[in-house]
Amino acid sequence: MANANVRVRFCPSPTGNPHVGLVRTALFNWAYARHTGGTMVFRIEDTDAARDSEESYRQLLDSLRWLGLDWDEGPEVGGPHAPYRQSERMDLYRDVAGKLLAAGHAYRCYCTALELEARRDAARAAGRPSGYDGTCRDLTEEQRAAFEADGRESIVRFRMPDEPITFTDLVRGELTFTPDNVPDFGIVRANGAPLYTLVNPVDDALMEITHVLRGEDLLSSTPRQIALYRALIELGLAKEIPAFGHLPYVMGEGNKKLSKRDPQSSLNLYRERGFLPEGLLNYLSLLGWSFSADQDVFTVPEMIERFDVADVNANPARFDLKKAESINGDHIRMLDVKAFTEACEPWLTAPHANWAPESFDRAKWEAIAPYAQTRLTVLSDITANVDFLFLDAPVEDEASWAKAMKGDPAALLTTAREKLDAADWTSAESLKEAVLAAGEAHGLKLGKAQAPVRVAVTGRTVGLPLFESLEILGRERTLARVDAALARLTA
Repeated sequence: MANANVRVRFCPSPTGNPHVGLVRTALFNWAYARHTGGTMVFRIEDTDAARDSEESYRQLLDSLRWLGLDWDEGPEVGGPHAPYRQSERMDLYRDVAGKLLAAGHAYRCYCTALELEARRDAARAAGRPSGYDGTCRDLTEEQRAAFEADGRESIVRFRMPDEPITFTDLVRGELTFTPDNVPDFGIVRANGAPLYTLVNPVDDALMEITHVLRGEDLLSSTPRQIALYRALIELGLAKEIPAFGHLPYVMGEGNKKLSKRDPQSSLNLYRERGFLPEGLLNYLSLLGWSFSADQDVFTVPEMIERFDVADVNANPARFDLKKAESINGDHIRMLDVKAFTEACEPWLTAPHANWAPESFDRAKWEAIAPYAQTRLTVLSDITANVDFLFLDAPVEDEASWAKAMKGDPAALLTTAREKLDAADWTSAESLKEAVLAAGEAHGLKLGKAQAPVRVAVTGRTVGLPLFESLEILGRERTLARVDAALARLTA
């Protein structure tokens, strides 16, 4: 569905760490731009000096680049509508607000916070809508002068139309908002600072955005923005009203919307745990969209080829960490071995590695990497899976020891040592036969027989394929660890 005229935008505020809901919004905008051959505009909404931070701004840019979500216009890229940080566009907003006032699309409101609250309380008590009641909507020049003579401050309010506003949401279909539910709203604070309600649609208009794809939580602001768009078109500041599509909520535990405060919402968590960008994007795309009825795992280029906002589901999407990990594991297995070994590198060095740097043996790592690739769901798990190769002695995990060393483990390990000593150490199958024979000598099946051997050698009850691991560790070190376990058992 090529349409080079499509212009979408991603416009986060630089507050806190990026979260998965924000990334899902960025992904859907980016995928739609790439699917249509359109333009992705990245804009920073940094007008809240008290909450915005340069660190968060840098994290946003770094996160998008890590994910591979590039932008065609925006910070550090530029474009015909620069600047792309709202903090650098204040003169523009003041100019637009002045034009809206002069044309009668906006007016000055002198109501105090206490007056507004009292009228809202009265409206609620009477069962009426509690939005702004229009007290200052039609003030005379004399009334305005009197308020100002009293030293009252004023905000600027936009004048909403008196008829319903209807639009067709790309996700939810036709929606209608009545005037009672969308009262006049503030667009400029008393100190002259523009509000989100002004700057967001003004930037969309001036940057010629054609499709606004954003979270469902912003749906209630859409009729206000449509009304403001109509005024901007009348003033010659906008060409057309964009199409709106409101993406479904991402739900967390307890059927509640996933919030920034939920630990599993932080993008940094997934990056630190070793999610692949492709795996995370694959999973996040399923939060409201489907590739096909029988396929959940796909590449980013495959998503771009299929993605259409019209196919987004309006129902809330539940974030399932186990499914996210499973899909990421599938993407790990889609890598070639060289790419996999390179991707694991950060978790094989400090501060993640629990072995001395000089103990790392690259030949052993490359030998075991193909077996690790079949088992991992996140890259950070590689450290615990291969540390037995590089530590002088296996980790001490008391829970694993207690679980594996039941019955008469010393007798089993003694026999296993004899069988392994005589085995062919160039063959994992030969090592398996040795442990199988040791188990049979003590009336144990392979699963029961190999558990004490695994814990003696690796320190843990679970890990990579045991006999391939023993072959790579080598005869001398394996037998030494069995001897150490026997010494501990008989001490």
